[in-house]
Amino acid sequence: MAEIKIENVTKRFGNFVAVNDVSLTIEDQEFVVLLGPSGCGKTTLLRAIAGLGMADQGRITLGGKDVTYLPPRERKISMVFQSYAIFPHMNVYDNIAFGLKMNKVDKTETERRVKQAAELLHIEAMLDRFPSKMSGGQRQRVAVARAIAMGSQVLLMDEPLSNLDALLRLEMRAELKRLLREIKATTIYVTHDQIEALSMGDRIAVMKDGVIHQCDHPSIVYDQPANEFVGGFIGNPPMNFMQGQVQRENGQTRVSIGGFYLTPAAPLQPFLQPYDGKPIFLGIRAENMETLNHPAEDALPVQVLVVEPLGAQNLLTIEIGTDIVKVATHPTFQVAPEDQVWLRFPADKIRWVDRDSGRVLYP
Repeated sequence: MAEIKIENVTKRFGNFVAVNDVSLTIEDQEFVVLLGPSGCGKTTLLRAIAGLGMADQGRITLGGKDVTYLPPRERKISMVFQSYAIFPHMNVYDNIAFGLKMNKVDKTETERRVKQAAELLHIEAMLDRFPSKMSGGQRQRVAVARAIAMGSQVLLMDEPLSNLDALLRLEMRAELKRLLREIKATTIYVTHDQIEALSMGDRIAVMKDGVIHQCDHPSIVYDQPANEFVGGFIGNPPMNFMQGQVQRENGQTRVSIGGFYLTPAAPLQPFLQPYDGKPIFLGIRAENMETLNHPAEDALPVQVLVVEPLGAQNLLTIEIGTDIVKVATHPTFQVAPEDQVWLRFPADKIRWVDRDSGRVLYP
């Protein structure tokens, strides 16, 4: 078993709190992605798990063993770095075998593990090659092969694909997902790339200012963000947030947005009653608004500012009140700047957000 438990971990650098009272459990063989903007604390947390930067407070256990203050070599983990960290004077075979030789693994077993790792990464024909004769993607495969050759039950990866070009990242994402399913290691993967997080992880832990704001299945994090930050960080384009005004008339609550009135579904009415006469945010994804080219009673008229053809979809920029909103339409939807269109807001796709705290009220 290689369950990882992080309990109330805090890490400071002087007066700066990089990781603030974080708790997280990664199940055996689970793949969890730490996602967030630069400086959010994700790499600092990973280094604390690896033993490369000791936690100031809290406790970390690997497979039930307290490793909070153990040096890295005693934690039985493997790590892949952003910079590859392979030795330029060694060929591929020796780079992959380096950790095994340091641990005094016998020659026969070392050879078996090196060849097995090389085959998994499809670099078995490059074992005699030196890094200077390899592409960035091939060097990253060597770094991953070296990590998995160690046979560790825990694999830590710190932005391993960020130095690759877009097409190679796409290829390597699929390769890594396949590989990690095969080796069945408990994996923590750090990235600022939301596409990597959404496409690869069993769960995503979204971080900001040293705190995990939400940890859940990628589809839940995308569709039901815990707060405005998560919704605004995940997605391309990010979730739209528009300001509405809550009004209560004849025992029913409704929300005004751009001079248009929405009547929330019955389950939401109790959540909105305390906001009577107050502003509230509506969150909705670009692809979840229905766009019409004709008037409708239940649709808001808006003017198109910009049209961006993106192949699989057109992305419209519109203005609702003082809010700039992105709307995704089918590429066959014919529209030009300054045209008027009408928007419908499906009730089940709206996320209602407290303006002051940013917390999602419903659902």
